[in-house]
Amino acid sequence: MAKSEETRSLIVATALRLFAENGYDRTTMRAIAGEAGVSVGNAYYYFASKDQLIQGFYDEIAKGHLTMARQAIEGEQDFSARLKTVLLTWLDVAEPYHRFGTQLFVNAADPESPLSPFSEESAPARESSVGLMRDVIEGSDAKLDPDLRDELPDLLWLYQMGVVLFWVHDRSRGQKRSRVLVERTVPLIARLVGLSRLRVLRPVSREIVSLIRDLSKRDDTPERV
Repeated sequence: MAKSEETRSLIVATALRLFAENGYDRTTMRAIAGEAGVSVGNAYYYFASKDQLIQGFYDEIAKGHLTMARQAIEGEQDFSARLKTVLLTWLDVAEPYHRFGTQLFVNAADPESPLSPFSEESAPARESSVGLMRDVIEGSDAKLDPDLRDELPDLLWLYQMGVVLFWVHDRSRGQKRSRVLVERTVPLIARLVGLSRLRVLRPVSREIVSLIRDLSKRDDTPERV
């Protein structure tokens, strides 16, 4: 099993390097297999397509982030500190892949693409990230509107996606601006979350919850052209 996981990770790492160097569309599975030192058949055994390789990348990032973030927030109860640590940890984990970020976004930005973070194929990585945001809330001392509590993990994940988009386009050294974004926006979010418990603001937070639920409803009716 360890050898299998090692080979899988090697193929993903090789693919990411080639995507960054040559572009996603110009990189073939044969080239990836050759660079990784495995047969084409073996590469297809682990990943049926390049799209699945990106899903493998999502899973690797999510797994590494989950492990590091949970360790980093253990024992911390302040909601703002927990959220900030989780996001900064993601930037640490993702930093080696920043050069590939633009190539990834070009494909992931298509809402019909299986590479979209909102797609069914991306569900495992997405659910892992949402679950981590739930841990941030449940392990904190945050007091908030009970109606907002169930929806907040998804909202925080959407916020994280905004940070990811900023990071993709961040050309500052070491993506310093992305870290400033996290440092400056997390306290604002924590403040808004805390205000949600105030009776006078509950109608506002519940309207937000209602909007989220409405937008989350699936509508499979084809769009007319």
